[in-house]
Amino acid sequence: MSVHTPHTTRPHTTRPHTTRPHTTDPLPFEKDLTWMRAKCLLMLTSLLALVVAGCGAADANPPAAGVQPDVDVLSSLAKDEALAALLPQEVRDAGVVKFGSSVGSQPPSSYYAEDNKTILGQDVDVAEAVGRLLGVRIEREVAAFEVILPALGSGKYQVGTGNFGVTEARKKTIDFVTYINDGQGFAVRADDNRLPKVQSLLELCGLKVGTGSGTTFEATLEKEKHICPDAGKPPYEVLSFSENAAVFLGLQQRHIDVVMSTINGLRYAAANQPNVNFLGEFKRLDVGFAFRKGSPLAPAFQAAVNKLIADGVYQRILDKWGTRDSAIPESLISPPERT
Repeated sequence: MSVHTPHTTRPHTTRPHTTRPHTTDPLPFEKDLTWMRAKCLLMLTSLLALVVAGCGAADANPPAAGVQPDVDVLSSLAKDEALAALLPQEVRDAGVVKFGSSVGSQPPSSYYAEDNKTILGQDVDVAEAVGRLLGVRIEREVAAFEVILPALGSGKYQVGTGNFGVTEARKKTIDFVTYINDGQGFAVRADDNRLPKVQSLLELCGLKVGTGSGTTFEATLEKEKHICPDAGKPPYEVLSFSENAAVFLGLQQRHIDVVMSTINGLRYAAANQPNVNFLGEFKRLDVGFAFRKGSPLAPAFQAAVNKLIADGVYQRILDKWGTRDSAIPESLISPPERT
């Protein structure tokens, strides 16, 4: 059987510039930094780590730990008429659902293949599987994480993906259809032993924390910035970036002390990037497809995810991307935020 991996082509759009809105002076490495430079540097450091580890030239491109991007988990799927009937008539007639998607720099959620055009990852496979069951084509536009949720309200996109966590604040304007349980975690350089674990944000006092713009991580850090001064300790500094690769570059160049990001993403980074140590989970969050509040698409997507769970396809997707520990027993629409 031939291996089939869904292909999504990145539109020719200008990538958003890395920004750091909560500080005044630019860091030295931020000047003239582009996404491609960050990605290339990360690839070079990863290659160096493989050479140092003695991998040699026998396997120039060994598979990344924990993921199997070439495994076919979708070819058996076909349109389910009962599920498709849950879609609004105009969507069934169009045969297309417009996605706005944030793409990261590494597995498991979403990332670019070596051709720098094809998008791979867990988010892509789950979305493609849902699309096949509903009989619609996924039309994906890559966008910055922080602009996707507002664009759902304006009607630019019908669905948003980008490892969006379900929070009570977001639920005021957004509906979610859950498909995985991920959450918040921390990582540091492996050669930095100042922070063995983060159980309270008070442990971050006096440190520089790098994270993604518009994320729950940024929101949590900004909301709780007062706790260090309140405790008579120096405040932590939040450095926010549109590109995940820039966060890890800042960590390796010692401009950032600690990274706050997704649990699964940090686990992958610790297993596959040099000098990264995952400090463990901080808070679990349900993650889902995002829709404008009251979208008629949500029930159809929920039913499709639940069929994938029941049929075992969902588990095979998670096995492919090394995230089985984040499996959910049932897809829900806008469940309460996990505490």
